[in-house]
Amino acid sequence: MNHVFATMARPLAAGLLSLASIAHAASDAALEQRARLAANLNTVLDAAVAQKRIVGAVVLVAQDGAVLYRQAVGYADREAQRPMQASTGFRLASMTKPIVTLAAMRLVEAGKLQLDAPVTRYLPDFRPPLVQAHGEKTVPTLSVRQLITHTSGLGYGFAEGADGAYARLGVSDGLDSSGISLDENLRRLGKAPLYFAPGSQWRYSLGIDVLGAVVAKAGGAPLQQVVARSVTHPLQMQHTRFAVRPGTPLAVPYADGKPQPVRVHENMVVPLAAGQEGGVRFSPNRAFDRHAFASGGAGMVGNADDYLQLLESVRRSAAGQRGLLQPRTAQEMVRDQVGPQAQTQGPGWGFGLGWAVLVDPALAGTPQGKGSLQWGGAYGHNWFVDPERRLSVILLTNTAFEGMAGRLVNEVRDAVYASL
Repeated sequence: MNHVFATMARPLAAGLLSLASIAHAASDAALEQRARLAANLNTVLDAAVAQKRIVGAVVLVAQDGAVLYRQAVGYADREAQRPMQASTGFRLASMTKPIVTLAAMRLVEAGKLQLDAPVTRYLPDFRPPLVQAHGEKTVPTLSVRQLITHTSGLGYGFAEGADGAYARLGVSDGLDSSGISLDENLRRLGKAPLYFAPGSQWRYSLGIDVLGAVVAKAGGAPLQQVVARSVTHPLQMQHTRFAVRPGTPLAVPYADGKPQPVRVHENMVVPLAAGQEGGVRFSPNRAFDRHAFASGGAGMVGNADDYLQLLESVRRSAAGQRGLLQPRTAQEMVRDQVGPQAQTQGPGWGFGLGWAVLVDPALAGTPQGKGSLQWGGAYGHNWFVDPERRLSVILLTNTAFEGMAGRLVNEVRDAVYASL
């Protein structure tokens, strides 16, 4: 009998040893991948700091929700020699847009908001005019979906220059310390002529600031409260809000400069390109001002760990897994809504509900998979989600605009894909 058991045990033991060997090899491969990822990204980030293209940064890489890389480099405050920490908070700028859009989609799921309803259902007085070629004015209907997809005909003042209608009317882009309320800002915005008939073109715009007012109305509370109860609290984004206490050690913002980035002072205008007139007007103090209006397009503060919760929740929901949204809602958000007219990140990119959507990787010249999502923020941020690789990558810097649209964005992307 003992001989029989011994004979039976030999193949069983061999099988267990084989499984153990496979598991060990897989573990070794994962460790090797992490080491390769760390080496590649450390090289890229250290070079960006050493070459004084950025002052500091935080990078977070996750696959299937597991964090593979979490690193801080450089300074959060160069003058005070305060090192960047992985948990450092940043002014999110346009990384606010996906958060507020997600709050809107939660209201859609609750039946309190309709994507294709006219904006006037929620904001009866918001009726910007369209000036025809022959000078005749009409008041077209804008939809909530058009606000989200930037096809409403609205624009941004920073893209107009000092002689534009937005500047003449004193419209705030949501990044400056205007001292006015959201209602007043929308009143001024509503007087500016639309750039085009709603739905006919794509133009990056203040549409998400208008959406913020819609969300507040449909949600029956100030935007800050609706966002908190529908997005940041459920996702445990404990450090993400519209204002923080004065003295909170956020990353100090800097702007591209030679021989090194320059510290951004209050209401400083940073040109989008060298030699360009006008630019983005920044108010670093706005993040500490609880009286500043809640800008749905640019007003929030948060950190990389919090933002990963949002990206991963959307990715899981769109894949049919458990997340903050119903799968059908998330799938609508990650679908290209506007076609090639957007080219938000260049050729090959469209736009969904809250972010750019990669339609043609070959045309875009990127290793990212089709359907990847990407967006950023003017203070120096960029992120992307690749659903094919189940990958989320967040780059937060305190240097505008290198961290949003400079060389570093593609360097980080390429370092990640070279490591996988």
